[in-house]
Amino acid sequence: MTNRQWILADAPIERMPTAANFALRESPVPVPGPGQALARTVYISLDPYQWGYKARGLEKPGDVLHARTVAQIEVSNSPEWQPGDFVHCLNGWAEYGLIGEGVPEHAYMKTRRLDPTQGRPSLALGVLGMNGLTAYAGLLVQGRPQPGETVVVSAATGGVGQIVGQLAKIRGCRVVGIVSTPEKMRVAREELGYDAAVSHRAPTLAEDLAAACPDGVDVYFENVGGKLFDATAALFNRNARMTICGLIGERPEGSSAKGKEALLARSAELRAARNVTVHEHFVGDFVDSHFDTFLADVSRWYAEGKIHYREDIRDGFENAPAAYIDMMQGGNLGKTIIRASAEA
Repeated sequence: MTNRQWILADAPIERMPTAANFALRESPVPVPGPGQALARTVYISLDPYQWGYKARGLEKPGDVLHARTVAQIEVSNSPEWQPGDFVHCLNGWAEYGLIGEGVPEHAYMKTRRLDPTQGRPSLALGVLGMNGLTAYAGLLVQGRPQPGETVVVSAATGGVGQIVGQLAKIRGCRVVGIVSTPEKMRVAREELGYDAAVSHRAPTLAEDLAAACPDGVDVYFENVGGKLFDATAALFNRNARMTICGLIGERPEGSSAKGKEALLARSAELRAARNVTVHEHFVGDFVDSHFDTFLADVSRWYAEGKIHYREDIRDGFENAPAAYIDMMQGGNLGKTIIRASAEA
């Protein structure tokens, strides 16, 4: 059998991804050794943060592209894994990978068996995985929303944003989403329960947001930056809180590492004048301390129907680069996932 892998073709620095950044390589399917198992990739998570890996040089040309995956065990030489088990692992953009003894793991994205009672396997890449923990820790731990406060979420229907908005509703807040298209505005209001949604493509963004937040903004979950931050920051109440999760709007060419510094510099005077607390969010800081609590809470809310989760699943391993480029340009609606193979 052949193991197809998407690799980094060159080193992107200050631009958005193009087809030229990706190359397809074929190699033999790896053979599991003692204490190891062969995992066939079923779902691949596509996330904006992955572009930062490449821009910062954490991936080099020729490396298999990094990604969290859901895989199914095909062959096992370990009592820990049984054929047919679904696991969350780091196969990356590859059709097969090894897990178990001697296989390096990411410091905070460790391999784990998935509990089938908690929902379909793909949810481990979204609401019941790192996207969910990102939302949970960034909003509930850092943002500390109180009943009756106004919470604004940018990229409000994306893999993280849609969870943030619904967690804020569970906390009794008024929730306003910033999105791009009329369809995303509809989804935010009708499917995800936002109180209001505005489009950042509208020339009246600042006015529309102000109308949607008549009592100002108490918590802002930042996934974009740029003009979305500027419009929201003007509405900050005293003692407001902001969590910086993503800043693609601060790097219009795709990958500038200076985006966060630029935003913080622009907001320094405002933060001082209104005593705004700004948190830089790194989900790895919360894995050891909050993952178990997060998973128990969010899996229960999901089962109870208090959280809905929209996935944008694209079929075909060969379509991963095109899907990634489309997502980075805002073409997704929900959590973007590649279905690399069928569930057995």
